[in-house]
Amino acid sequence: MKIKVGIIQQHNTSNVENNKLRLVEKIKKLANSGAQLIVLQELHNSLYFCQTEDVDKFDLAEPIPGPSTELFCQLAHELSVVIVTSLFEKRAPGLYHNTAVVMDTDGSIAGIYRKMHIPDDPAYYEKFYFTPGDLGFHPINTSLGRLGVLVCWDQWYPEAARLMALQGAEMLIYPTAIGYESSDTDDEQERQREAWTTIQRGHAVANGLPVITVNRTGYEPDPSGQTNGITFWGSSFLAGPQGELLYRAPIDKEVEQIVEVDLSRSEQVRRWWPFLRDRRIDQYGDITKRFVD
Repeated sequence: MKIKVGIIQQHNTSNVENNKLRLVEKIKKLANSGAQLIVLQELHNSLYFCQTEDVDKFDLAEPIPGPSTELFCQLAHELSVVIVTSLFEKRAPGLYHNTAVVMDTDGSIAGIYRKMHIPDDPAYYEKFYFTPGDLGFHPINTSLGRLGVLVCWDQWYPEAARLMALQGAEMLIYPTAIGYESSDTDDEQERQREAWTTIQRGHAVANGLPVITVNRTGYEPDPSGQTNGITFWGSSFLAGPQGELLYRAPIDKEVEQIVEVDLSRSEQVRRWWPFLRDRRIDQYGDITKRFVD
Protein backbone atom coordinates (compact mmCIF):
# COMPACT_ATOMS: atom_id res chain seq x y z
CA MET A 1 0.00 0.00 0.00
CA LYS A 2 1.36 3.38 -1.01
CA ILE A 3 0.20 6.55 0.67
CA LYS A 4 0.95 10.17 -0.08
CA VAL A 5 2.16 11.96 3.03
CA GLY A 6 2.00 15.74 3.26
CA ILE A 7 4.17 17.62 5.75
CA ILE A 8 4.03 21.28 6.79
CA GLN A 9 7.16 22.93 8.17
CA GLN A 10 6.16 26.42 9.28
CA HIS A 11 7.70 29.53 10.87
CA ASN A 12 5.24 30.61 13.55
CA THR A 13 4.57 34.07 14.93
CA SER A 14 2.84 35.38 18.04
CA ASN A 15 -0.40 35.66 16.04
CA VAL A 16 -2.13 32.35 16.82
CA GLU A 17 -5.06 32.94 14.50
CA ASN A 18 -2.74 33.74 11.60
CA ASN A 19 -0.67 30.62 12.30
CA LYS A 20 -3.83 28.51 12.16
CA LEU A 21 -5.12 30.28 9.05
CA ARG A 22 -1.85 29.59 7.22
CA LEU A 23 -2.00 25.94 8.30
CA VAL A 24 -5.54 25.61 6.97
CA GLU A 25 -4.50 27.05 3.60
CA LYS A 26 -1.50 24.72 3.40
CA ILE A 27 -3.53 21.66 4.40
CA LYS A 28 -6.01 22.45 1.63
CA LYS A 29 -3.18 22.91 -0.85
CA LEU A 30 -1.63 19.55 0.06
CA ALA A 31 -4.97 17.73 0.00
CA ASN A 32 -5.85 19.19 -3.38
CA SER A 33 -2.47 17.95 -4.62
CA GLY A 34 -3.20 14.40 -3.52
CA ALA A 35 -1.97 14.12 0.07
CA GLN A 36 -3.82 11.49 2.11
CA LEU A 37 -2.03 11.91 5.45
CA ILE A 38 -0.95 15.38 6.60
CA VAL A 39 1.39 15.85 9.57
CA LEU A 40 1.90 19.14 11.42
CA GLN A 41 4.74 20.28 13.69
CA GLU A 42 4.70 20.24 17.50
CA LEU A 43 2.53 22.94 19.17
CA HIS A 44 1.77 24.34 15.74
CA ASN A 45 -0.76 26.98 16.79
CA SER A 46 1.67 29.27 18.60
CA LEU A 47 5.24 30.22 19.26
CA TYR A 48 7.22 27.67 21.26
CA PHE A 49 6.30 29.21 24.61
CA CYS A 50 8.44 26.88 26.74
CA GLN A 51 11.52 29.10 26.50
CA THR A 52 10.33 30.70 29.75
CA GLU A 53 8.23 29.73 32.76
CA ASP A 54 5.19 32.02 32.61
CA VAL A 55 1.82 31.13 34.17
CA ASP A 56 0.02 33.37 31.67
CA LYS A 57 1.06 30.98 28.89
CA PHE A 58 -1.44 28.46 30.24
CA ASP A 59 -4.04 30.66 28.57
CA LEU A 60 -2.88 29.11 25.28
CA ALA A 61 -4.16 25.68 26.33
CA GLU A 62 -7.53 24.35 25.25
CA PRO A 63 -9.70 21.32 25.94
CA ILE A 64 -9.87 18.26 23.69
CA PRO A 65 -12.39 18.26 22.07
CA GLY A 66 -12.18 22.02 21.68
CA PRO A 67 -11.81 24.83 19.14
CA SER A 68 -8.74 23.44 17.37
CA THR A 69 -10.01 19.88 17.15
CA GLU A 70 -13.29 21.21 15.77
CA LEU A 71 -11.41 23.18 13.11
CA PHE A 72 -9.11 20.36 12.03
CA CYS A 73 -11.78 17.65 12.25
CA GLN A 74 -13.99 19.67 9.90
CA LEU A 75 -11.05 20.10 7.58
CA ALA A 76 -10.21 16.38 7.63
CA HIS A 77 -13.82 15.55 6.76
CA GLU A 78 -14.11 18.21 4.07
CA LEU A 79 -10.87 17.12 2.38
CA SER A 80 -11.12 13.38 3.20
CA VAL A 81 -7.63 13.28 4.70
CA VAL A 82 -6.06 12.10 7.95
CA ILE A 83 -4.45 14.95 9.91
CA VAL A 84 -1.94 14.62 12.77
CA THR A 85 -2.07 17.72 14.97
CA SER A 86 -0.18 18.76 18.11
CA LEU A 87 -2.00 20.77 20.78
CA PHE A 88 -1.54 22.27 24.25
CA GLU A 89 -4.25 20.36 26.08
CA LYS A 90 -6.12 21.72 29.09
CA ARG A 91 -7.38 18.54 30.72
CA ALA A 92 -8.55 20.24 33.91
CA PRO A 93 -7.68 23.44 35.79
CA GLY A 94 -4.00 23.12 36.64
CA LEU A 95 -3.56 19.92 34.57
CA TYR A 96 -2.08 20.27 31.10
CA HIS A 97 -0.55 17.98 28.49
CA ASN A 98 1.39 18.20 25.24
CA THR A 99 -1.01 16.15 23.13
CA ALA A 100 -1.06 14.84 19.58
CA VAL A 101 -4.55 14.46 18.14
CA VAL A 102 -5.29 12.42 15.01
CA MET A 103 -8.33 13.31 12.90
CA ASP A 104 -9.68 10.69 10.50
CA THR A 105 -11.23 11.20 7.08
CA ASP A 106 -14.77 11.13 8.50
CA GLY A 107 -14.03 14.10 10.74
CA SER A 108 -13.78 12.07 13.93
CA ILE A 109 -10.98 12.08 16.47
CA ALA A 110 -9.27 8.76 15.78
CA GLY A 111 -7.18 8.98 18.94
CA ILE A 112 -4.84 11.04 21.07
CA TYR A 113 -1.34 10.58 22.41
CA ARG A 114 -0.02 12.55 25.39
CA LYS A 115 3.72 13.20 25.24
CA MET A 116 5.45 10.85 27.66
CA HIS A 117 9.03 12.15 27.84
CA ILE A 118 9.10 15.76 29.03
CA PRO A 119 12.38 17.73 28.82
CA ASP A 120 13.54 20.37 31.28
CA ASP A 121 16.56 22.12 29.78
CA PRO A 122 17.54 25.76 29.20
CA ALA A 123 14.98 27.23 26.77
CA TYR A 124 12.95 23.97 26.86
CA TYR A 125 11.18 24.27 30.22
CA GLU A 126 8.43 21.83 29.36
CA LYS A 127 8.10 20.26 32.80
CA PHE A 128 6.67 23.58 34.02
CA TYR A 129 3.80 23.27 31.53
CA PHE A 130 3.18 19.62 30.73
CA THR A 131 2.17 16.70 32.91
CA PRO A 132 3.76 13.51 31.51
CA GLY A 133 1.37 11.43 29.44
CA ASP A 134 -0.65 8.68 31.08
CA LEU A 135 -2.02 6.88 28.02
CA GLY A 136 1.08 4.80 27.32
CA PHE A 137 2.54 4.03 23.92
CA HIS A 138 -0.26 2.75 21.70
CA PRO A 139 -0.78 3.15 17.94
CA ILE A 140 -3.86 4.99 16.71
CA ASN A 141 -6.11 3.24 14.21
CA THR A 142 -7.14 5.29 11.17
CA SER A 143 -8.57 4.64 7.73
CA LEU A 144 -4.98 4.71 6.43
CA GLY A 145 -3.58 2.24 8.96
CA ARG A 146 -2.10 2.15 12.46
CA LEU A 147 -0.11 5.29 13.25
CA GLY A 148 2.60 5.20 15.90
CA VAL A 149 2.33 8.84 16.96
CA LEU A 150 4.93 10.18 19.41
CA VAL A 151 6.06 13.76 20.13
CA CYS A 152 9.48 15.44 19.87
CA TRP A 153 11.58 14.45 22.94
CA ASP A 154 10.11 10.93 22.62
CA GLN A 155 12.22 10.60 19.47
CA TRP A 156 15.40 10.11 21.51
CA TYR A 157 14.02 6.98 23.19
CA PRO A 158 14.19 3.70 21.24
CA GLU A 159 11.91 2.07 23.82
CA ALA A 160 8.98 4.25 22.71
CA ALA A 161 9.45 3.41 19.04
CA ARG A 162 9.80 -0.30 19.83
CA LEU A 163 6.62 -0.42 21.91
CA MET A 164 4.70 1.18 19.04
CA ALA A 165 6.17 -1.31 16.58
CA LEU A 166 5.35 -4.28 18.81
CA GLN A 167 1.71 -3.23 18.78
CA GLY A 168 1.49 -3.13 15.01
CA ALA A 169 2.25 0.47 14.16
CA GLU A 170 2.75 0.82 10.41
CA MET A 171 4.71 4.06 10.63
CA LEU A 172 6.28 6.25 13.32
CA ILE A 173 5.30 9.92 13.39
CA TYR A 174 7.01 12.68 15.39
CA PRO A 175 5.64 16.25 15.49
CA THR A 176 8.67 18.23 16.69
CA ALA A 177 10.01 21.59 17.89
CA ILE A 178 13.80 21.57 18.15
CA GLY A 179 16.56 23.98 17.24
CA TYR A 180 19.88 25.63 17.96
CA GLU A 181 20.98 27.93 20.75
CA SER A 182 22.99 30.65 19.04
CA SER A 183 25.95 30.38 21.41
CA ASP A 184 26.74 26.89 20.09
CA THR A 185 29.46 26.72 17.45
CA ASP A 186 28.55 25.86 13.88
CA ASP A 187 30.14 22.44 14.30
CA GLU A 188 28.17 21.74 17.48
CA GLN A 189 24.93 22.84 15.87
CA GLU A 190 25.50 20.46 12.97
CA ARG A 191 26.39 17.58 15.33
CA GLN A 192 23.11 18.09 17.17
CA ARG A 193 21.03 18.22 13.99
CA GLU A 194 22.68 15.13 12.55
CA ALA A 195 22.32 13.22 15.83
CA TRP A 196 18.61 14.05 15.81
CA THR A 197 18.23 12.75 12.26
CA THR A 198 20.39 9.70 12.85
CA ILE A 199 18.61 8.36 15.91
CA GLN A 200 15.23 8.53 14.20
CA ARG A 201 16.57 6.84 11.08
CA GLY A 202 17.82 4.20 13.53
CA HIS A 203 14.25 3.73 14.79
CA ALA A 204 13.20 3.11 11.19
CA VAL A 205 15.92 0.47 10.75
CA ALA A 206 15.46 -1.25 14.11
CA ASN A 207 11.71 -1.57 13.62
CA GLY A 208 11.45 -1.90 9.84
CA LEU A 209 9.05 1.04 9.65
CA PRO A 210 8.86 4.40 7.87
CA VAL A 211 9.48 7.48 10.04
CA ILE A 212 7.82 10.87 9.50
CA THR A 213 9.27 13.81 11.45
CA VAL A 214 7.98 17.37 11.11
CA ASN A 215 9.85 20.24 12.77
CA ARG A 216 9.21 23.98 12.85
CA THR A 217 11.62 26.47 11.31
CA GLY A 218 12.73 30.05 11.91
CA TYR A 219 13.99 32.13 14.82
CA GLU A 220 11.93 32.69 17.98
CA PRO A 221 13.31 35.07 20.64
CA ASP A 222 13.48 34.28 24.35
CA PRO A 223 10.95 36.66 25.98
CA SER A 224 13.01 36.68 29.19
CA GLY A 225 16.24 37.64 27.46
CA GLN A 226 18.13 35.02 29.45
CA THR A 227 19.15 33.19 26.28
CA ASN A 228 19.55 34.29 22.69
CA GLY A 229 16.40 32.46 21.66
CA ILE A 230 16.02 29.39 19.46
CA THR A 231 16.63 29.02 15.76
CA PHE A 232 14.53 26.00 14.88
CA TRP A 233 16.45 23.89 12.41
CA GLY A 234 13.64 22.64 10.18
CA SER A 235 15.05 19.61 8.35
CA SER A 236 11.73 17.75 8.52
CA PHE A 237 12.18 14.36 6.88
CA LEU A 238 10.72 11.04 5.89
CA ALA A 239 12.75 7.85 6.09
CA GLY A 240 11.96 4.40 4.76
CA PRO A 241 12.18 1.12 6.72
CA GLN A 242 15.92 0.79 6.04
CA GLY A 243 16.52 4.32 7.28
CA GLU A 244 16.86 5.65 3.75
CA LEU A 245 15.96 9.32 3.41
CA LEU A 246 12.95 9.76 1.16
CA TYR A 247 12.89 13.52 1.67
CA ARG A 248 14.61 16.12 3.85
CA ALA A 249 13.44 19.73 4.09
CA PRO A 250 15.73 22.75 4.19
CA ILE A 251 16.86 24.14 7.54
CA ASP A 252 15.55 27.67 7.15
CA LYS A 253 12.55 27.61 4.81
CA GLU A 254 8.87 26.92 5.20
CA VAL A 255 7.83 23.78 3.36
CA GLU A 256 4.70 22.04 2.19
CA GLN A 257 5.76 18.76 0.62
CA ILE A 258 4.14 15.52 -0.49
CA VAL A 259 6.18 12.31 -0.32
CA GLU A 260 4.97 8.87 -1.36
CA VAL A 261 5.57 6.16 1.24
CA ASP A 262 5.29 2.48 0.33
CA LEU A 263 4.07 0.69 3.47
CA SER A 264 4.44 -2.72 1.81
CA ARG A 265 8.24 -2.38 1.90
CA SER A 266 8.19 -2.95 5.66
CA GLU A 267 7.18 -6.56 5.11
CA GLN A 268 10.05 -7.22 2.74
CA VAL A 269 12.62 -5.45 4.91
CA ARG A 270 11.52 -7.39 7.99
CA ARG A 271 11.96 -10.65 6.05
CA TRP A 272 15.54 -9.66 5.21
CA TRP A 273 16.30 -8.31 8.68
CA PRO A 274 14.10 -10.26 11.14
CA PHE A 275 15.02 -8.25 14.23
CA LEU A 276 11.68 -8.96 15.90
CA ARG A 277 12.27 -12.71 15.51
CA ASP A 278 15.67 -12.61 17.18
CA ARG A 279 14.85 -10.45 20.18
CA ARG A 280 15.88 -12.10 23.46
CA ILE A 281 12.75 -11.20 25.37
CA ASP A 282 13.78 -13.60 28.15
CA GLN A 283 16.83 -11.45 28.89
CA TYR A 284 15.51 -7.89 28.84
CA GLY A 285 14.08 -7.61 32.35
CA ASP A 286 16.60 -5.00 33.45
CA ILE A 287 15.44 -2.56 30.78
CA THR A 288 12.72 -1.30 33.13
CA LYS A 289 15.25 -0.26 35.78
CA ARG A 290 16.55 3.31 36.05
CA PHE A 291 20.12 1.97 36.09
CA VAL A 292 21.55 -1.52 36.55
CA ASP A 293 23.82 -1.16 39.57
